[in-house]
Amino acid sequence: MLPSGRRSGSLELARVLLVHGELAPRLALQTILQAGGYSVDVAASPAEALSKLDEGQYELVLSDARFDSTNQLGRNVLAYARVKEYRPATALVSADHFLRQRPGRSKHRISIYTENLPNLLEEVAELIGMRAMRRYRTAV
Repeated sequence: MLPSGRRSGSLELARVLLVHGELAPRLALQTILQAGGYSVDVAASPAEALSKLDEGQYELVLSDARFDSTNQLGRNVLAYARVKEYRPATALVSADHFLRQRPGRSKHRISIYTENLPNLLEEVAELIGMRAMRRYRTAV
């Protein structure tokens, strides 16, 4: 194994920042994303996430939708990520089976409800692909 914990010759698809306040969902998501080939950094709080966003660059930032009773802290992390020069893809994650869509809010929401887990890597790949296409269009 390499010092970073990667195996020699392993492929890393993209770098993901996972922000989740609860240990069990954070570890489950981290394991699934790493098994899918993603390099995953984790943050247990919005403050830790902001620090990581200032230190590194990510293709995708996934933030827990429910850090507080107002459900704003997760959105604040994503808003901060969106103004970074490297413009990562962003999405809220929730263990709820159904996520309500609010007008004017981020349309990218990923449910980590048990029955949706098989689709998780597909949704992550789609978000990262959309980001790459957006960056390509602005470069041309």
